Amino acid sequence: MREVVVLSGKGGTGKTSITAAFAHLARKSILCDLDVDAPDLHILLQPSILETQDFVSGEEARIDAEACTGCGICRDRCAFDAVTEQDGVFAIDPLRCEGCMVCLALCPAGAVISEPRHCGVRHLSSTRFGPLVHARLFPGQENSGRLVALLRAQAREVAAAHCCGLILSDGSPGIGCPVISSLTGADMAVIVSEPTPSGRHDLERVAALSGHFRIPVGVIINKYDLNPQAALEMGAWCRGQGHRVLAHLPFDETVVQAMLQGKAVTECAAAAITPPLVDAWEHVESFLKTLPPAARNTRSGGLLERMS
Repeated sequence: MREVVVLSGKGGTGKTSITAAFAHLARKSILCDLDVDAPDLHILLQPSILETQDFVSGEEARIDAEACTGCGICRDRCAFDAVTEQDGVFAIDPLRCEGCMVCLALCPAGAVISEPRHCGVRHLSSTRFGPLVHARLFPGQENSGRLVALLRAQAREVAAAHCCGLILSDGSPGIGCPVISSLTGADMAVIVSEPTPSGRHDLERVAALSGHFRIPVGVIINKYDLNPQAALEMGAWCRGQGHRVLAHLPFDETVVQAMLQGKAVTECAAAAITPPLVDAWEHVESFLKTLPPAARNTRSGGLLERMS
């Protein structure tokens, strides 16, 4: 089983559009949206939800108003200013509570209750390109890295059940915890970037992160014709670092039309971007075939398993 994750240094570079196009070209794969803070792959794939599970992680405190004596110790000792008081009634703001449970330990009346934190939901869905594992983290909630690890574990289970040898994931932008959780143990990172100074900077950061985990990198330079010289320089830098340049994609308004229609751009006839995308996907498939079976999961260091 192989895992390819599509990343970008920031949002808005075309990562999800390219993931949807790869899902169309791959014909048979398990799809996974790991951008749990702002998932949008489902907009293009229009899935039918088959299963939904709550994502519960960590603890949050709640004050039993009837048991509270109003001493104020919880408010005074809370390091996150999560305890509020109005007209003598104390309460805990769930968006500020970090779950440290100092209030629980110090409350002389035993009025503080610890409850599991409901952080979001995750889904198993069907799409026209194959099963999709995806999730939505509620605003302000944490543990996105753990949620990503759970999604990847579920994607592997689904892949095994469907005898499918490929998991294609839409990763999170940036280099934070969910990206690290997306990368560990993957077989290849496809990084989407744009020929701008910030795009170059973001590319270097996420490529360095991939290199830290010894994940092979392929780069797609999107909208290269907006600054051809900068695109050439980015390509030269990639090759100098040993990264594969999979494609230089031109600006194509068909991408926007595909979004509006809820389609992968490769499903739209006469899209100028389709031929280089097909070439890019063929490069990815060719590279995966060169990997020895023993290469899988030797780079994870057990991080994914511990987070699960």
